[in-house]
Amino acid sequence: MGDEARAGDALRRLVEAQATYRRLASLVAEGAPPAELFQAFAGELGELLPRGVVAMSRYGEDGKLHPVGTWSHEGDSSGTDAAMAPVTARPGGQGPGRPAPGAGAEPASPGPPATVQVPIEVEGRPWGAMAIWSADAALPVDADERLREFASLMATIIANAGSRAALAASRARIVAASDEARRRIERDLHDGAQQRLVSLALALRAAEAKVPAEDAELRSELSAVADGLTELLDELRSIARGVHPAVLDTGGLGPALRALGRRSPVPVQLDVASGRYPEQLEVSVYYVVSEALTNVAKHANASFVRVEVAVHDRALHVIVADDGVGGARLQAGSGLVGLRDRVEAVGGSLELHSLPGGGTSLEALMPLPGS
Repeated sequence: MGDEARAGDALRRLVEAQATYRRLASLVAEGAPPAELFQAFAGELGELLPRGVVAMSRYGEDGKLHPVGTWSHEGDSSGTDAAMAPVTARPGGQGPGRPAPGAGAEPASPGPPATVQVPIEVEGRPWGAMAIWSADAALPVDADERLREFASLMATIIANAGSRAALAASRARIVAASDEARRRIERDLHDGAQQRLVSLALALRAAEAKVPAEDAELRSELSAVADGLTELLDELRSIARGVHPAVLDTGGLGPALRALGRRSPVPVQLDVASGRYPEQLEVSVYYVVSEALTNVAKHANASFVRVEVAVHDRALHVIVADDGVGGARLQAGSGLVGLRDRVEAVGGSLELHSLPGGGTSLEALMPLPGS
């Protein structure tokens, strides 16, 4: 092969590789599930073969390799076992009939089916393997090199996915710990400070009742102090509800959101699916609705706000929509950014739709366990 031909072949390979990586990167960016991603890798590898099978596998708890993605021409998977067997026996080795380095794409004489296999190592630890099996022993010369490139790319994606999963789990733990701390504070306020204030207010009322009728000034002073204690108690209860709503623990989302609606200065149309949900999801929904109603009251100049909580496709869908002035934005310093972080910590997503003059709609989607 001349220099120009080799240069053209190298350029073609580079263009094909970049196109392949772009397609795979798009799947990763879109959050494709592992099964779909593995199948996509196997399909891209299948382009190396005129006819044959591609198999991807990973080590299970039993220490054996198990297929996670396979691809074959015309759906024929008859060579899957042949592709996997050499890998199971000795990852990184080569099967019979593989063309020697420097040989042409077509072997000089017919031989047994060819197999190439390489291990997948993630952060230095064995994770699985990739294998290609050609029914007519016509593997390209660079099959081994290309397979190793794919294995390296797959290992990087798996490592990154593991890091993202660990980060998501860490965020979820932080949110759960924060909610538990809020619950303890609310319980301490209720069982401690609130009960103490109630006792003091009752004692003052009792003392007021014992004051002689002719001592009106003292009676008035005691009454004023008792009224002040009652107002302080109401404020403390309001703070405790903001820290963590006790009604959410005892009654669930329905009663908790109805209590929010009653306190809202803007009329609320409420539609909440009945039933109880995981505690962390209920708390997240409560704070999404609470923050949204607060924003409506402060900024929207709305005549009504609609709150809907429903279950669709194994996920909680939350919508808070108003007919106000619109123009709201998710930006740094906004309470909505904190809500988005909370929703994402439970694996969900939050979107804001708010055109100037067209009202505002806040939508949160939170998957239920097992979805």
